[in-house]
Amino acid sequence: MRAVKWLKYLGFLLALIALCALIITIFWIPTAKEPGYQFVSSWGELGTKPGQFHDPTGIAVSQTEVFVSDSRNARIQVFDFDGNFKRQFGVKGETKSQLGRPMNLTLHKNKLFVADYWNDRIEIFSIAGKLLRSIGKSGSGPGEFNSPSGVAVSSKGEMYIADFYNQRIQHLDARGNFLDQIGNTATKGIGSAEFNYPTDLSLSSTGLLYVADGYNDRIQVFNKNTFAFKWGGPFAINIFGPFNGWFATVSSIAVDKVGHIFVADFYNNRIQKFNQNGQFLTSFGEKGNGPGQFNHAIAVAVTSGGIVFAADFANNRIEKWQAIRPN
Repeated sequence: MRAVKWLKYLGFLLALIALCALIITIFWIPTAKEPGYQFVSSWGELGTKPGQFHDPTGIAVSQTEVFVSDSRNARIQVFDFDGNFKRQFGVKGETKSQLGRPMNLTLHKNKLFVADYWNDRIEIFSIAGKLLRSIGKSGSGPGEFNSPSGVAVSSKGEMYIADFYNQRIQHLDARGNFLDQIGNTATKGIGSAEFNYPTDLSLSSTGLLYVADGYNDRIQVFNKNTFAFKWGGPFAINIFGPFNGWFATVSSIAVDKVGHIFVADFYNNRIQKFNQNGQFLTSFGEKGNGPGQFNHAIAVAVTSGGIVFAADFANNRIEKWQAIRPN
């Protein structure tokens, strides 16, 4: 009799697990809405020479060029869309015009904004590589940083900065003066407008601010600094996983000209694409070191023509992808 009762309990437990799996599948694992992307080419390898990388961590694109944060080499390298090296700038150091560990990049009106993680500041260069301005210093006060990891720039020149260890987003005016912040300084959280090491951010053409809430494995969206919505796993509360629309550390985010959101899903070794409301559209990439594979996809950028470039962190290379066109 005890064996029969135990088998009943086991059957009930298995049925409950199956029901939970079905609910998760229906409500939190979306299917792809687009055909996907195909791998085009890649370039780079470990090294210090032009065209080689040591931990590429950030990427941005102009109409004709690709800018890459070559973090451990403390420099920015610039290429054409086919991966041909054009120039580089930055040397390792702590003084102005030198770089510690450049992270995510943003291009705005022919200026390159560099989040310098180790030097606790934002460096602004011309696209030719001349230092124009340096903003910020170490600390936790207004306008101070503890390892900035990404920056977004509005049409007015205002800056939003992912202040990694300070667990906040800082909002500065075009001159670098503090305006306000989102998040509680040095306090991690999983609630709305709270962060667990924010890594990057991007602004849409409509003014929405999309924030890669790195270790919370989610995207948070703000409208005029007010929380709007979030996504990533069940309830977007730091539940990670390999499924569509879920993340395992969000490290970079980019918005294309029509409002699509591209997200570097670091430990899942892929890029995911969403619409402006966070609906999953497609993903591409898998674990490995072969063509079309990633060993930690850490950064993503999208051209006006829809070409996607991604930084393949541990493989020390840049990958180029394009959308698969339906027949």
